[in-house]
Amino acid sequence: MTTYIVVADAARARIFTRDALTLAEKESMVHAEGRLHEGDLVTDGRGDVHESMSTTSRSAGEEGTATKHENELFAKEVAQRLYNARVGNSMEKLIMVAPPKFLGLLREKLDGPTQKLVIHSLSKDLSKASLNDIQHAVSDLR
Repeated sequence: MTTYIVVADAARARIFTRDALTLAEKESMVHAEGRLHEGDLVTDGRGDVHESMSTTSRSAGEEGTATKHENELFAKEVAQRLYNARVGNSMEKLIMVAPPKFLGLLREKLDGPTQKLVIHSLSKDLSKASLNDIQHAVSDLR
């Protein structure tokens, strides 16, 4: 029985498979725009950064519209890969590991049947962790 484990943040997703107790990295996805700041994503027609927009979003302490949009695009891309694994009958269970905000976005983007395969979710950023650290973090999740 194959369990898929997706370990993600807004800029990177690593998809692992686990048969019995063996964890193997199946795929790695990178979304460079997820690392950019709002001011780097928002420009005017001439290519100049809107200082008022970037300053306002940073000073308000909220994630800006462009950043949120990029995060949603990446969550949708990851969800599509998981959907493909489900319809290809290679995924029987799913464990999701991501920081709280991205975990919520990812849950939103999963289709209903794929959501039903989620057996655990861990609200933690392990996207840059070693294979051993990830193995340890999900070893008790069955």
